[in-house]
Amino acid sequence: MTIKYPKGIAPRAEGEIVKRSKRKINAKVASGNRGMAFEADINNSNAYYKDHDLALITKRPTPINIVKVDYSKGATITQAYFETQSTTDYNGVYKGHYIDFEAKSTHGAASFPLSNIPHQQIEHLERVIAHGGIAFFLIQCVVINETYLVPASFIVKFYRERPRQSIPFADLKTNGYLVNEGYSPRYDYLPIVEEVFLK
Repeated sequence: MTIKYPKGIAPRAEGEIVKRSKRKINAKVASGNRGMAFEADINNSNAYYKDHDLALITKRPTPINIVKVDYSKGATITQAYFETQSTTDYNGVYKGHYIDFEAKSTHGAASFPLSNIPHQQIEHLERVIAHGGIAFFLIQCVVINETYLVPASFIVKFYRERPRQSIPFADLKTNGYLVNEGYSPRYDYLPIVEEVFLK
């Protein structure tokens, strides 16, 4: 039986030691990708809630209009644009109540920058509150390894009044609620929704 090796790779002699490359691997993860990990954990939490018939909360799709597709590379989108400005990340129903929330991840050492919140999200959440919906932010503070559920009413007020350009973690802790982290669900935020908005 003949073993075919890829071009440029010679078969090793028996007992030959292979030298490993000393090239350094850059282990840094782009901040956007770290936010994606947070989003994936929330998606898994929502899947848990759905599977256990506790709530139906889904990720809102990003509204894009596809202009060009390259079919030579397996239908890869090469040109697209946003149809409308996105509102918030998640919406759904819990015990007959409409829920709408935004997930944010911050790597700041002591505060959450308001520049992370687009103006249209504030306007959208104001409308949700005005119509009696449950609106909040899930904010992951990476440096202190904590995640808070913060009612949108507090964030909207801070955003409108602008006492400063970022919300100190101390204010998030005072006006928000620490979300329990576990294996499944990863972020168990429904008990806080129950306690804060439904009692």
